[in-house]
Amino acid sequence: MASIPQSKLPVINIENMKPGTETWLSACHKVRHTLEEYGCFMVVSDGLSQDFKKEVYANVKTLFDLPTETKMKNTSPTPFHGYLGPFRTRQLYESMGIEHATSLDDVESFANLMWPSGNDQFSKTMHSYANLVSKLENLVRKMVFESYGVDKYHESFSESMTFVLRLNKYRPPKSNETNLGAVPHTDKDFVTILSQNQENGLEVQIKDDEWMNVEFLPSSFVVMATDAFMAWSNGRIKSPSHRVVMNGQEDRYSIALFSFKKGIIEIPEELVDEEHPPRFKPFDHFKFLEFYAKDSRYLDHRAIELFCENN
Repeated sequence: MASIPQSKLPVINIENMKPGTETWLSACHKVRHTLEEYGCFMVVSDGLSQDFKKEVYANVKTLFDLPTETKMKNTSPTPFHGYLGPFRTRQLYESMGIEHATSLDDVESFANLMWPSGNDQFSKTMHSYANLVSKLENLVRKMVFESYGVDKYHESFSESMTFVLRLNKYRPPKSNETNLGAVPHTDKDFVTILSQNQENGLEVQIKDDEWMNVEFLPSSFVVMATDAFMAWSNGRIKSPSHRVVMNGQEDRYSIALFSFKKGIIEIPEELVDEEHPPRFKPFDHFKFLEFYAKDSRYLDHRAIELFCENN
């Protein structure tokens, strides 16, 4: 695979703003417009200090250093919420999921499964990280809702959100292996918030045939829209295709916070008019995830289109 030049996503400052101010309203418009145009952007966060980030990723490495049989105890009845090991189409990839990661009890339950005597440092660190990032996710949604003039729905929407912290490891390829760590796909949650250690590898398709190699800034997150967010917006927001390409010689670790809405997602009536007829029927988010797990012919946004057509 040919090398792609380094490029930077739009960077938007959204922290420490007072709702209702001109600065806030301008930022809301910029977030919405960027998600419509690119489907993703970067934000630098005061909460992700370099010391905290090092602590987080030290704990992630400790987790993946555990024996495979231990990691395989990370199971879930919900698709893509438990352990995923190397597979024919993802030889370099290994991943684990912490469900309800904003709850300390749930993070501790995960840690107790991995370490029978517990691991307080891991639990406290990952719980703190999950809460930091879930607040960012909530802020992004609020800004988009407000920019579309549907802020009245935000509070009830937020009350039905649940979060999964997905911890990922990508190893360098061997001489006879592809360097593709994750095949091109779109995400199936609502909003994805990504961070990584120092190893780059994320590439985002910003146009039909153009891939951007994402270079993370220090203390930064990538905010990415998804198929479910696209459907909620009646197709206004873009769900960008992305992949991971391993060109370095070191292990790459990344963390994705995935948000899911319990119950039905439907297009706000304010986003439907003569010029924008409804493109997606109301759908159950977790039933969509189950559908995708059983029928993964389409890794991109065609999956949500197919699901809404047939349900």
